[in-house]
Amino acid sequence: MSLTPKIISVSELPTQEAKFSNSPQVLEAERIRLLAVAVMALIRSKTNAFPVSTVIIEQFRPPIGKYIIEFPAGLVDEGDTVESAAIRELEEETGFKADRADSVLEVSDLIVSDPGMTNANMKFIIVNVTLEDKLVMPKQKLEAGEFIVPRIVEVYKLHDELKEYAKKGFVVDARLSHFAMGFNLGAQMTNGHV
Repeated sequence: MSLTPKIISVSELPTQEAKFSNSPQVLEAERIRLLAVAVMALIRSKTNAFPVSTVIIEQFRPPIGKYIIEFPAGLVDEGDTVESAAIRELEEETGFKADRADSVLEVSDLIVSDPGMTNANMKFIIVNVTLEDKLVMPKQKLEAGEFIVPRIVEVYKLHDELKEYAKKGFVVDARLSHFAMGFNLGAQMTNGHV
């Protein structure tokens, strides 16, 4: 049996007849190239004036028809590094700056979302944002047409905060939810509660 894919037939499908079924699927393969980044900012005070926090965003997503709670994220432009794209998106969407070379704490390997349906992918970047003293929401630098509401949340309260968002009818992005659940489980295990 050959593992080389080949086209066995081509036929036009009117849009109104298009639907997903569990029958053999016709997929369009594309060489994977990095499309996007999501960024988690660990926001700290030089004087420990506030607990370690992060910033999440509220953004309406037309394909879902609801406001989604997610990490700041965006596309990797041609010529960008993943680090520069993450730092740019964080500042545009939230106003927080992580512009020093040593502010990037971690860069994930390539992560895919719904690989059975799409080639959407990203890297997850964790950056350090150190403030002098007070935790104040800076001014965003949104692009035309962007409507994003940033929210600061204490990292240790993130899991509970996301549950509250869900109760209010928001939908939580999978990556943010998975991070919060894992962080919460780790904290419970550390404290001997699991």
